[in-house]
Amino acid sequence: MKVNKKNVFALLALAFSANIWAHGDVVPQAVKTDGLEPLGEEWRDENPYRDNPRAIEIGASAYNQNCAACHGLEAKSGGIAPDLRLLEKGAMGDEWFKERVINGAVRDGRVYMPKMADYLSQEALWAVRSYLESVAIEE
Repeated sequence: MKVNKKNVFALLALAFSANIWAHGDVVPQAVKTDGLEPLGEEWRDENPYRDNPRAIEIGASAYNQNCAACHGLEAKSGGIAPDLRLLEKGAMGDEWFKERVINGAVRDGRVYMPKMADYLSQEALWAVRSYLESVAIEE
């Protein structure tokens, strides 16, 4: 069977372009935080849900809905964004996480990560942080 190079190229281009559109501008999905202590408007400095099984469960779902497209399934980065399994545990990691979800990531005027706190509650985002600590690996 003879392979037509034009057809192979066209199929590859189609597959690649479909992949790009699959991760286009996506509005973050709402997260239900039933069962977690309400935190109010003022952001906590440290994760109030650390090692909370319910928070980890909610955080896993929230992560998969809102973060996995860039940071990878199960927080295993495919190279698009940082591997969040390597995020420092405890207060130091909380500080970085809080800054990033509140302010997003912008370089040279280009948005690499939206201000997630504009879309998701503090409860939902600390639940994501709890999930990330549950899958963290040591370097």
